[in-house]
Amino acid sequence: GKTVDVDGLGNLGACMRKQREDRDGSGDFLDVVMCSSAGVTRPQWSEAKQAQFPGAADIPIVRLNPFGILDQKRESEEVLRETGCRYAILRPTGLNDEWPTGRPIISQGDVAVGRINRDDVAELLCALVAEPAALGKTVEAMSVPGYPKFRSLGKTFENLATDEELAAQGGTLSPAELQRQYDLLQQLLPGETGDAAALAMGQTYEQLDRGEVGRLGERGTEVAPLVRQ
Repeated sequence: GKTVDVDGLGNLGACMRKQREDRDGSGDFLDVVMCSSAGVTRPQWSEAKQAQFPGAADIPIVRLNPFGILDQKRESEEVLRETGCRYAILRPTGLNDEWPTGRPIISQGDVAVGRINRDDVAELLCALVAEPAALGKTVEAMSVPGYPKFRSLGKTFENLATDEELAAQGGTLSPAELQRQYDLLQQLLPGETGDAAALAMGQTYEQLDRGEVGRLGERGTEVAPLVRQ
């Protein structure tokens, strides 16, 4: 069936591209900045890749993928790219309003895991609209509390690969680049246990540290209170 993500973003991207064409392509702002989600590619990873990056592939949202939400987000990204509009795609990690605001850590390769405050996500989305270096790029974002934010995202995005460049090399970073990204980002996990794959759906990193069961039950037996509309 139709979804707001897939059909809505396709229509929006096409509309924005046409408006830009009608004004002779003028303007430096991006047409669409999409808020997607970290983890959207992981349900499609091979078993070997899942085993190589368990702290990204075996987290609750990827393991359970309720109602195929990650697949819908991934499809909506692809639809937006195909519209030909000027876009950027932001994939935040776990949204948590109790997590203090801080400096966003931007990465590529879809191996990021962690937390980010919704205020930081909103600020990033607004900033990307006017950031030329973000054009045609897809990134993940988590945050480190307490660090001041950079005044500009330009330097952060200048050396990142565009989706077109990544497509030419198989759709993602090289295996060596992915491993380096993964190893670095795993050091920034919340809590003390340092094992995102041990989490149950609805369990916080702090509960994991204390050995407490999360609100939806033990890992592997979670009962998510989800209702299909």
